[in-house]
Amino acid sequence: MNYDILISGGRIVDGSGEASRIGDVAISQGRIMAVGGTIGGRAGKVIEAGGLAVAPGFIDIKTHSDFTLPINPKAESKVRQGVTTEIIGHCGFSVAPVLPGKVKLLADYLSPSAPWLPFRETSFPDYLDTFPATAVNAGMLVGHNTLRLMAMGMENRAPTTAELDHMIGLLEDGLKAGALGMSSGLFTSPGSYAKPDEMMAFGHVLKRYNAAYFTHLRDESDGVLESVEEAIAVAETCGVHVEIVHFKCSGVNNWGKVGKALEMMAQARGRGLDIDCDAYPYTAGSNPLKNLMPQWVQAGGVDAMIARLRLPETRLRIAEDIARDGLNNWGRIRSWEDVRISITPNLPQFAGRTIGSLAAERGQDPIDTVCDYMIDDKGATRVLVTSISEDDVRELMRRPEPLVGSDGNCVATYGTVSQGMPHPRFYGTFPRVLDHYCRQEGLLPLELAVAKMTGATARALKLSDRGLLKAGYRADVAIFDANDFKEQATYTSPHQYPSGTRTTVIVNGEIVVENAVHTGALPGKVLRRGADGKVA
Repeated sequence: MNYDILISGGRIVDGSGEASRIGDVAISQGRIMAVGGTIGGRAGKVIEAGGLAVAPGFIDIKTHSDFTLPINPKAESKVRQGVTTEIIGHCGFSVAPVLPGKVKLLADYLSPSAPWLPFRETSFPDYLDTFPATAVNAGMLVGHNTLRLMAMGMENRAPTTAELDHMIGLLEDGLKAGALGMSSGLFTSPGSYAKPDEMMAFGHVLKRYNAAYFTHLRDESDGVLESVEEAIAVAETCGVHVEIVHFKCSGVNNWGKVGKALEMMAQARGRGLDIDCDAYPYTAGSNPLKNLMPQWVQAGGVDAMIARLRLPETRLRIAEDIARDGLNNWGRIRSWEDVRISITPNLPQFAGRTIGSLAAERGQDPIDTVCDYMIDDKGATRVLVTSISEDDVRELMRRPEPLVGSDGNCVATYGTVSQGMPHPRFYGTFPRVLDHYCRQEGLLPLELAVAKMTGATARALKLSDRGLLKAGYRADVAIFDANDFKEQATYTSPHQYPSGTRTTVIVNGEIVVENAVHTGALPGKVLRRGADGKVA
């Protein structure tokens, strides 16, 4: 038998969670042909994997790489972690559809997240059809916030029947073209203006198309348990798969609630509901700075917000609201030292600084510093917020049910996407789980850690032929030294790829990373959901 690639003598961690074993993996024509034992035959390329783990390529279920893949199609920071598939369009923020005359509206809205991405008028089917060649596979979601912007701008009200029908029509265009489902960002405007009945209406549409619902909860801080109940209600009422993305219990007064929330999800699954969650292995999250403010601050869009921020009465009201309620969606933090500037397109000299340090340097109240900064950076600032308990992160990492998602973009150490100080999760999520929580802390075995990133994720996404090392499956493979595959990115020096000189990554049967060097190959595919709900 002749094969294109033979991976020889590695520790096969097949993604199922079952015990690993020493053996070979044979690949031809983009698919796995055989797994296990000593495989005979010849191969055009032999990869000697003695001493290395051989796993399915990692599936990053929660990313925003739609903002960077067209700029960084080599997907450097992700594929070097072993990621071979990304799910994009999350938190209600998709870059399509964009209706005529609405390009600037969406570009301004997404400026803190996608400051360098060129936007254009496009339908969702056209967006999928024209997505550029990339190093990784990509599955797309239709964003609810984007639908609302297209149909009714930043209006703080329920949609009219015509507006709801308009949004449903745009969603159906995306679903018919193969979008995996719809994402929501109920934490920030305009998604936060949607009442539960609006989301149920979309849920019933998703059910008709065997599509899924991915939600950034309405509140990840003081109302987190109630928000989990809201997500469970969509699964129960509409009969759809619900994915609670980047799950966390944010704010010091909510630390310790993770166990209760996971039990709520387990009970829902016990009733036959299809519900999952994912999390990243860090105590800091990331968001546009404007989203930390009370929701009323953003009313009317970016220009209206900036005009509002100049008013003393606005700043006084913001201060009162934060003193009473904490940061919007983030809860109470220890101090403004826990808010660090990450991406700041118009003020790059301040990337890496904390709001607390800037306020002290300027002799200002931190609220004035925040308002002045948003004005000067035209509302485009992105920040890191340390608001999560390490004990809660450990609980999410050690348990088999929570999946792993980076919530990060694919970036690189060069070019446009090397700007700013992004969250280290952009470069380090998957090796951090494998090294810090698996190898160093011993919270879970390697087989379970890999399953949380591959087989279990593929099941949740209904990927028909990915996520396992199994004959007939797509040849997405990550090969790494489990003792030397470590996160090197930090909050103060984030642009660093993982360690490990023998890391090799294969996507659809093509070698994209060989011995930790990117080959330049772009074999990724746009994944599409079929009528039966399966994704290929």
